Amino acid sequence: MSTALVAVPAPPATVRTVALPEHLADRPLLALLPRGAATTSWVTTDASGLETGLVGWGEAARVEVGGAERFSRAQRWWAQWLADADVTDEINLPGTGPVAFASFAFDPTPGTSVVVVPSIVVGRRDGVTWLTVVAPGPREARLAVEETVAALGHPTAAPEAPRGVAYSEGSLTVTDWQAAVTEAVRRIDLGELDKVVLARDVVVTTDAPIDRRYLLTHLAARYPSCWTFSVDGLLGATPEMLVRRIGHTVTSRVLAGTMRRSSDATNDASLAEALLDSAKDHAEHEYAVQSVALALAAHCTDLDVPETPRLLRLANVQHLATDVSGVLADGAPVLALAASLHPTAAVCGTPTERAFAVIRELEGMDRGRYAGPVGWVDAHGDGEFGIALRCASIEADDTLRLYAGCGLVSGSDADAELAESQAKLVAMRDALEPD
Repeated sequence: MSTALVAVPAPPATVRTVALPEHLADRPLLALLPRGAATTSWVTTDASGLETGLVGWGEAARVEVGGAERFSRAQRWWAQWLADADVTDEINLPGTGPVAFASFAFDPTPGTSVVVVPSIVVGRRDGVTWLTVVAPGPREARLAVEETVAALGHPTAAPEAPRGVAYSEGSLTVTDWQAAVTEAVRRIDLGELDKVVLARDVVVTTDAPIDRRYLLTHLAARYPSCWTFSVDGLLGATPEMLVRRIGHTVTSRVLAGTMRRSSDATNDASLAEALLDSAKDHAEHEYAVQSVALALAAHCTDLDVPETPRLLRLANVQHLATDVSGVLADGAPVLALAASLHPTAAVCGTPTERAFAVIRELEGMDRGRYAGPVGWVDAHGDGEFGIALRCASIEADDTLRLYAGCGLVSGSDADAELAESQAKLVAMRDALEPD
């Protein structure tokens, strides 16, 4: 198990946050990312159609952690890095000042989790757009602010579409994955567990290096209500907020129970009604809601858990959704909350340890950071972590691995689950297509 690798520059680092000039304040955040840079992002679209969140590039510091204590190790490293930093924050909003982006492995063993502090971050919240720089000293920070503001005034090179996109089977063939689904359902029917989530992967190769900005901008445009993320080669657009901590307010969005969309309005409405009436999908959803509520109850008071889910419609699929909220009682930072929640029944199953064992035995692949928490944390412990879904890991400059998972309960059918996984893969497949 690794605990820490490299932190550059060596502390103390100088962090400066300033408001961006008005002519830069409403630029799309993802359009600011320079070509070829190591990118980080956590972006969604507000009610006015403006991108909000955080984008970053460069790498001022990083750490890799592993094992069951990966969240607490990441928190300790972040606290130490902050203790040695010289910080000036003129904005004082959640996400201003020092920010770390993190992506955690789904399974503690094996698994490597990554925390990155970008050299440059541009953020937007509540109508305010800011710039944060991390540099070795005050003079370097001042120059970085001036140079970055000047550079942001010029358009970046347009993202390039992938060329020669080809797909191949991943760790299991379709036939073998369906056999794994059938075996998992058999064990559920025998009473060994209540629910398990089995994922599959698809490998993508291209004729030229992949421009990550192209994938990110297309995901954000097609899924504006999701959170478009990028951390250390894992990128996607997740519809599921594992946990948000802003001050004393804690929220979590639970998604479980899925139906495809149809381009025909009448058929689409029928599919939505079938999802809302499905006992199988409601059972799957209830397991996920209860696992989140139980975890948050250890940290929160005044927990609000709606009795019935609502329908969340995305471009490719529709989900049963429940938003759980509470008031933070113990001051836990967002990383600690994410540790308490992961893995939810929505991405693992229940009981957790039995579901983990079935996944390890039947899934036939290492999930890596797929289905793990991904997001950001600031110096005050505020932050947002989604579940890394509808995503891909960059294996090489010209190779991606796409992931999709399906929740299995009694009554699940292998053909229907395959169709659901294919519908979920549409998000990344569409992002790879030329305009």
